[in-house]
Amino acid sequence: MKKLILLFIPVMLIAGSLDAQEFEPGFIDPYPIMQAASEAIGEDKLECVSISGTAYTGMVGQQRLNGYDIDWPRGEPLRNYTRLIDWQNVRMMEIFEREPGNNPASWKYGLGWQGGTPMQRETHQEFMLNGRYAWHKDGINGDPIAAQIVDAERWQLDMWLTPHGFLKAARLPGANPRATWRWELGEMGRDGATINPEKVTIVSITVMGKYRVDATINSQNLLQRIHTWVPDPVLGDTNYEHEFANSDYIDIGDGIRFPTVWHHHTGWDDNYQAQSINAGHNAFGGTQSDIQANVCPTELPVPQTVLDADLSESVLISELGDGIYLFGGSSHNSVVIEFDNYIAVVEAPLDEQRNLSVIDQIAEIIPGKPIRFLVNTHQHHDHIGGLRAYMHIGATIITHWKNYDFYVKDVLNYSQRTLDPDMVSLWPPTELAEGYQYEVVRENYVLTDGERNLQISYVHPLNHVEGMLAAYLPKEKMLIEADLFDGPSPFNLNPVAQGPNQSNRSLHNHVQRLGLDVETIVPIHGRPVSWNEFERLVN
Repeated sequence: MKKLILLFIPVMLIAGSLDAQEFEPGFIDPYPIMQAASEAIGEDKLECVSISGTAYTGMVGQQRLNGYDIDWPRGEPLRNYTRLIDWQNVRMMEIFEREPGNNPASWKYGLGWQGGTPMQRETHQEFMLNGRYAWHKDGINGDPIAAQIVDAERWQLDMWLTPHGFLKAARLPGANPRATWRWELGEMGRDGATINPEKVTIVSITVMGKYRVDATINSQNLLQRIHTWVPDPVLGDTNYEHEFANSDYIDIGDGIRFPTVWHHHTGWDDNYQAQSINAGHNAFGGTQSDIQANVCPTELPVPQTVLDADLSESVLISELGDGIYLFGGSSHNSVVIEFDNYIAVVEAPLDEQRNLSVIDQIAEIIPGKPIRFLVNTHQHHDHIGGLRAYMHIGATIITHWKNYDFYVKDVLNYSQRTLDPDMVSLWPPTELAEGYQYEVVRENYVLTDGERNLQISYVHPLNHVEGMLAAYLPKEKMLIEADLFDGPSPFNLNPVAQGPNQSNRSLHNHVQRLGLDVETIVPIHGRPVSWNEFERLVN
């Protein structure tokens, strides 16, 4: 009989409120809660909104070190930021000014590296969303660049992670609201030190048919936290939330209250209590003091080039030498090196999909040899999204010892991934339980078959990241490196003309200190360049 009652509850909820005793223990009627919240912020009077002000972006996955108390580093401030949201038509536009060269344009307020957007070359940046399509423009007159499907979905999700957006999403078909309650002490960082607990309610809905989104609603009927989980190739199911304080809400006319300040973080913002040591925090935030009600985006027609865009994975292979291959075709490269009875790969960037494609093509051009080793240059997320793919096929990960704890606890493990299951979570390798998946490097390490040597060395000091490795082929006089020098590419046409930076000089000093005879630099970003060309940059 109990099962029968539970089956009918969702149907009855649609029709109207139920008495408290008709809900499962611990649960309450969500509809009066949502109605009170809607009235408190004038949700039904707001069809669309324009917000402008200042903001900052967090460089998710780009921390120098990993640790429980280390936040994502903040990028440069966005002094001119505008966002227009039209919930009814599922349209959104973001416009901001940002100095090029500091961050890739795809670091869109903490979403991480988005493969569908290019590197930033212009100051003016635009991101557009229309339904299931999204695109980016680099510069006012830039060509529209289609975003990947997963990116467009994430951008749409952000529309509903606003107070008014959440309540509107709760009324959509398939939302299926549920509610519970608890006593909470306010977070010291947000509300100051508090000693009196506050009774809050939490309403949970399903958004876009797949995301469970929770809103914490306080005693003043204001949404103070909107939370969900999103899939991440490095961390798996990842916390993703917006926070608002009571003082952030202002009246923008006609009884509509909208927060002027919000803080978004990716990862758990509790430093020590989360299972992950990759804490995360500063993903996006700011003060949007200029808020205009019912100012909607334009029609935002989807460009034909976006409609026709081929978003399939593209891997372009070029031979650098006998048994040495560059696997490019995207913002990141991998380098494949054939030894007598095995294969080593340097770098597994971006995500599983790309790396499974690389692995399949390696098996075609070098059949019959196992991929024994994956050399990982450093722990930034855009460089390790494919590590689990190599674990899946039985490769040993070579990395710096400072990355070991992070990889073991957060990345290369048996943790279930429910939102976007990958190969390791679907087919867990038995070798993982045996404990031989790593070789850690402190200063120097060599892979050899007696004829070919790959010398791996620790590059330091660096402000960019700790735990950086470079790889050197002495016979071919090739140096393989990541992020210390980016070669020419469609996004970086003439790096030598831009002048040297600290990472360039650190790489140059590293080569001189070890006495390496380098003729060619093979970067993970961009095409190979001669050492002479690189020296013109540094000198």
